[in-house]
Amino acid sequence: MDGPTNPMVTPLLTDLYQFTMAYAYWKAGKHNERAVFDLYFRKNPFGGEFTVFAGLEECIKLIANFKLTEEEVSFIHKSLPGSCEEGFLNYLREIDCSDVEVYAISEGTVVFPKVPLLRLEGPVAVVQLLETPVLNLVNFASLVTTNAARHRLVAGQSKMLFEFGLRRAQGPDGAIGASKYCYIGGFDATSNVAAGRLFGIPLRGTHSHAFVSSFMSPDEILERSLCSSDGSSTCEDFVTLVHSWLSKIQWLKSLGGIFGETNQSELAAFISYALAFPNNFLALVDTYDVIRSGVPNFCAVALALSDLGYRAVGIRLDSGDLAYLSSEARKIFHTIEKEFGVPGFGKMIITASNDLNEETLDAIRKQGHEVDCFGIGTYLVTCYAQAALGCVFKLVEINNQPRIKLSEDVSKVSIPCKKRCYRLYGKEGYSLVDIMTGENEPCPKVGERILCRHPFSESKRAYVVPKRVEELLKCYWPGKSGKVREELPALKDIRDHCITQLEQMRPDHIRRLNPTPYKVSVSAKLYDFIHFLWLNEAPVGELQ
Repeated sequence: MDGPTNPMVTPLLTDLYQFTMAYAYWKAGKHNERAVFDLYFRKNPFGGEFTVFAGLEECIKLIANFKLTEEEVSFIHKSLPGSCEEGFLNYLREIDCSDVEVYAISEGTVVFPKVPLLRLEGPVAVVQLLETPVLNLVNFASLVTTNAARHRLVAGQSKMLFEFGLRRAQGPDGAIGASKYCYIGGFDATSNVAAGRLFGIPLRGTHSHAFVSSFMSPDEILERSLCSSDGSSTCEDFVTLVHSWLSKIQWLKSLGGIFGETNQSELAAFISYALAFPNNFLALVDTYDVIRSGVPNFCAVALALSDLGYRAVGIRLDSGDLAYLSSEARKIFHTIEKEFGVPGFGKMIITASNDLNEETLDAIRKQGHEVDCFGIGTYLVTCYAQAALGCVFKLVEINNQPRIKLSEDVSKVSIPCKKRCYRLYGKEGYSLVDIMTGENEPCPKVGERILCRHPFSESKRAYVVPKRVEELLKCYWPGKSGKVREELPALKDIRDHCITQLEQMRPDHIRRLNPTPYKVSVSAKLYDFIHFLWLNEAPVGELQ
């Protein structure tokens, strides 16, 4: 298996205390004890009630290639206290993940707090070394995928979404990762060429304001000829053809004479771009004035292209009142289609950008608009609304003995032992509840009444009769167990899975405002065991 996408993801991409613990485990003779760790999160991000799990493929690539080089071992030796013995260095030279098992929820699945996203089983020292890199690979991936999914839900399925965040992302890796995981979350394309090459994500992009303002007049256009789309003829002076169309638009009575003299340098830029890309002409129309200059200039060039058998793509708005401007542009397109009999002109694509986020998308939707595509950057890829997801990695079993982490904050109490996790679906096809059981408990069955209990609140419980039962954790890395390994799907398949998952959620769970919390539960047997272990491990106070 290929290594992680980012070559910086190595066994050294971890916290120093993982190596100090590994040495202490080795010194105590505990390093090969069989341990089970759960990776999960405690709270959904962005004030919502759902999260989308991502980053699994990169985790498996790390685990498949986990091996320390001699240079890395030497660096660890220098970094640890001087008492580190040579035998431990020999141990580091030999370790890999051949004795590690990884069980995970499928990437792109909608997930909820407390339910393990990954379960890692193996020698305690080795699994401990995996903690930090695995958390690093899952935290941001899941956060930005969830952010993208939230933007998709607000925009609606009929709109195209483009990720334009490369220049504002937190470094190259933040940009590459954001492009990949925004695509999983439901975006249609990216401007990031490197991500397009690495992952096969569709690319989109036209030109900037600099291109428009770099032209002074149409006189700068030296090569003015353009062949028709079928190659049967050639227009020797495309510039003159555009000007003739601009004149017709300016005198069009149905437009009320709203167009005067348009900006000629802008027109020159549009003509030049159309000559370069006659099949993909999309113009940025807000450099000078959208309605008085940008839109009529675009329409003149688009009509000239139509004469030669081409069809322009549309316009991009990057400033101003996007709802109003898009609506006005659409009216002009429809008028031109009707007046000049150009089929499809009224359906020209309108793209909007300009520091969009979830809130502005929602506001534009409520105002009413004619935008077909949204280009979103800064707020999307930086996850501006929340800095981190906050996944944790907790020991739940060692040498077949369940372990629990206690806290005065009940939300931080871990759920002990090796568990199986199921999603129960109701008669309408929506998921009702996720339930965790002990590993050896019988699987919930369709049509059978199951008592689902809140892990920590005695009064919160409900009976569920599922119409469908889905087991969530699957084996993605079997180690030496001989179990069948789940194949890692293609990126497009992960994206499709994510979209399907969101469709299977009850609308009130994923709505933007005041969403209903999704129920995460444990079986009655596991509930009793959690509280037995809790009482057994908690120190008993003594009053004097």
